[in-house]
Amino acid sequence: MVWTGLVIGIIFGVVLQRGRICFNSAFRDVLIFKDNYLMRLAALTLGLQSITFLIFAQAGLIKLAPMPLNWIANIVGGYIFGVGMVLGGGCASGVTYRIGEGMTTAWLAALAFGLTARATEAGLFSKWISWLRSYNVTVQNTTALYAPKTGPSVATILGISPWIVSVIFALLMLWYAFGVKNKSQRPSRLNWIAASVLIAILAPIAWWASAKAGRNYGLGITGGWTNIISVYTGNVKLSWIGAEVLGIIIGSAISAIIGKEFKLRMPKDPKTYVQVLAGGFLMGFGAATAGGCNIGHFLTGVPLLAISSIVASVFFILGNWTMAWFLYGRQK
Repeated sequence: MVWTGLVIGIIFGVVLQRGRICFNSAFRDVLIFKDNYLMRLAALTLGLQSITFLIFAQAGLIKLAPMPLNWIANIVGGYIFGVGMVLGGGCASGVTYRIGEGMTTAWLAALAFGLTARATEAGLFSKWISWLRSYNVTVQNTTALYAPKTGPSVATILGISPWIVSVIFALLMLWYAFGVKNKSQRPSRLNWIAASVLIAILAPIAWWASAKAGRNYGLGITGGWTNIISVYTGNVKLSWIGAEVLGIIIGSAISAIIGKEFKLRMPKDPKTYVQVLAGGFLMGFGAATAGGCNIGHFLTGVPLLAISSIVASVFFILGNWTMAWFLYGRQK
């Protein structure tokens, strides 16, 4: 079933590239440019996914699996990742799909991201992760919608049906997406509503395919990069999520070539390479510490209303805003 990861990744890469979707830009633009276009896209996507995930779970196709809550890891790792993605010039998915567009800074940022995430999980900093994991909080689930043991979610804490909290959450996200005035229009080849709908449909299918390959979770990036690094540094086979990341690059490249947007891009100032390397290192360390990146936590975990993903995502945004203000906000 690993090949399904490649197919899912190719489709995801096309949507990311066509929609110009980067969550670093989504968070940063709201603060610095008062531009809420990508945040409205994100809100609609999260709201729709909260329902599509439950539909698949109710049909018995997937088991919902919120990540374990770890206050230290989610806060510290989330904040560091948020700072890193501003320096790196993109979030985990942003730098990945931009590799396919020919952006050389994304190549370095992604390499540093993958190497550091791997070193944090199973290398130089592995003792740090081992210590952190001892503080993981999980719950035993009795409903068939969830895996037997997962991290806590809003529904499990309140002891109510996940349908209730998910519908309320979806309505709030729809209100923001369509009720808040659109203050800008980013140039893209894929309409923001179409992009959100496509991701909301793709995400539960990705979860189902991933579970068939022995991994009970949806879309992700960090685990894919650590797997790819491991394939080249050790006797490890390409996993489903590793194939997904390769698919994102391939899908983005195909989309960029067809759209005549592929071009080898190098920064005017060579010092930018140093900045993106530093950003990639922080992203890798932060994502491994937090237990996931903007795709694993924000895009996949928040629709589950996982407490860990909500906390990590809040600190992704706070870290992003801190560095964005430092680099851009002070100049205003």
